[in-house]
Amino acid sequence: MVIRSTMAGAIHNIAGYRFVDLHDRDELQHYFSSICEDLGLKGTILLAPEGINFFLAGVESSIEHFVNKLEKDERFIDIPLKLSFTDYQPFNRMNVRKKNEIISVGMDEVKPAVLMGDEIEPEAFKAMLDEGHPVHVLDTRNGYELRVGTFEDAIDLDIETFREFPKAIEQLPESMKDEEIVMFCTGGIRCEKASVIMLNAGFTKVKQLKGGILGYFESVGGAHWNGDCFVFDQRVAVNPELNETDAVLCFACREPLSPSEQASKDYVIGVSCPYCIGKKTTSIAL
Repeated sequence: MVIRSTMAGAIHNIAGYRFVDLHDRDELQHYFSSICEDLGLKGTILLAPEGINFFLAGVESSIEHFVNKLEKDERFIDIPLKLSFTDYQPFNRMNVRKKNEIISVGMDEVKPAVLMGDEIEPEAFKAMLDEGHPVHVLDTRNGYELRVGTFEDAIDLDIETFREFPKAIEQLPESMKDEEIVMFCTGGIRCEKASVIMLNAGFTKVKQLKGGILGYFESVGGAHWNGDCFVFDQRVAVNPELNETDAVLCFACREPLSPSEQASKDYVIGVSCPYCIGKKTTSIAL
């Protein structure tokens, strides 16, 4: 796979995942650690019996070499990649970690490699929204992510972690079980598990947005979207043009803060923000 940027000296950021049996994750941990060290990459690779999930950043040639090495294993050929560019390294270190799940939900029966809900392409989803097609748009993300941005009229499950998702959908109206639902998350990975959970719970017309929010931005832009999209690296958030925004994280509570929230008298770097002022937090030394 060849990845090209028009930005001179840009750092390439890639993210990808696949649900697939990894019986050899111990060997893979050593293999990927060695490759990333040699290539000078930083980021995180998660390896679990259910699959792989990675977020990496480095110069163009190093990213290309990594992808070529990755695809020497037939299980990882043509993993869809989310690609973006920064003029700085957004990760502090390189970690290759073994986990029980690449997306934690604690339900052994949920196996996206075996069963998952149908996907809907970004263009088809936009057309549904353009036409006012009757559909429930379900945000599977955590509350702090929704604050940064979400689709118009999306259902907020009011969850703090994805582990709360199975319980949260029990509160949805029974009528929704036979009505069209399109769910979404940042890059698609949570929805693959969420779709299985919903199918097992009796929801019959569940689709997941292919490529997630970032795939939607890349394909059709920001139509029907309000705000920006939270991302799990030092950029904090990107806009529908996939450019980094001015959002920052509160070092005390890890909540994302918009420029207006950063202007609040309650925001003291490393001490507090409007979301944690008055609460017990651990400040950091600056």
